[in-house]
Amino acid sequence: MSLTRRLALAAALALPLALPVAPATAQTQMTVQHALPLNSHTGVGASTFAQTFERLTNGRFRVATQRNDNEREMIESVQIGTIDCTFTSTGPVGNFVPEVRLFDVPFLFRDATHARGVLDSEIGQQVLARFPARGLVGVVWIENGFRNLTNSRREVNTPADVRGLKIRTMENQVHMRAFTTLGALPTPMAFSELVPALQQGTVDGQENPISVIVANNLNQVQRYMTLTRHVYSPQVMICNPGTVGRLNAADRALFQQAAVAAQAANRARVTADEEAGVEELRRRGMTVITQVDTAAFQAALAPAFAEWERTLDAATLRRIRDWRAN
Repeated sequence: MSLTRRLALAAALALPLALPVAPATAQTQMTVQHALPLNSHTGVGASTFAQTFERLTNGRFRVATQRNDNEREMIESVQIGTIDCTFTSTGPVGNFVPEVRLFDVPFLFRDATHARGVLDSEIGQQVLARFPARGLVGVVWIENGFRNLTNSRREVNTPADVRGLKIRTMENQVHMRAFTTLGALPTPMAFSELVPALQQGTVDGQENPISVIVANNLNQVQRYMTLTRHVYSPQVMICNPGTVGRLNAADRALFQQAAVAAQAANRARVTADEEAGVEELRRRGMTVITQVDTAAFQAALAPAFAEWERTLDAATLRRIRDWRAN
């Protein structure tokens, strides 16, 4: 089955059948919020969706895109219907849809091809189908990319170097458990609070994909980056069920087409940022450690892995690890 057909099927399954379907009126307005600057992989995804949906509907829909760095707030706003959709990392989504936490397990994905393939497969679509029970519609998976560690205190070459560092994390129990196991002091906070916290020394470091670090100029408040690639960080387009339910069948298909276009633009930007990002951050003055003993980090996380096998869906974790492209 093609990617487009899989996504369309998943979206159709995810929509509550009892929602009213009404024809769109001229100049119907939608509001889509996203974290990170407009000129970032997230902003590109949101703007591509907006432009594509407006074009496909010949201007009958107008989509306003807005930045909001508080991702939990965006999800709650979608849930209650004060905004229509959000492009958000999955870090806080697990607090609403617990099954999403599966994707947060460290070193779960081999590379981007593996991660994207799993999310676009039946596995990813089954997780999206869990969203409606929480008053949300998961439309399509997009991404942040693989997360890396930065800090202002020292080079990190081994797991031992992480001990004692105060690390900002997302409000995500899996991420926090991982850093606690490594001996760090995880400090969950909204992304909007991160730069002031780094400037004031409230935290020593943070972890994010290269694309996020570059787009937000975190090199200005962080000296060291280590390419730990410890977690693949998905993003997801989430919408209010009423918003999607009000679309007629034809517009719903165009809506999904625009979402797939946003996914493609987002992933292309992440790929480009990762290819150029290391040299760009070095040019900006960061010390970047590229040689990492991944096996040592995996060994250090053994107690956490054992816990996740007990508390998360171990069978699905095995399906993810064993996934191979056809």
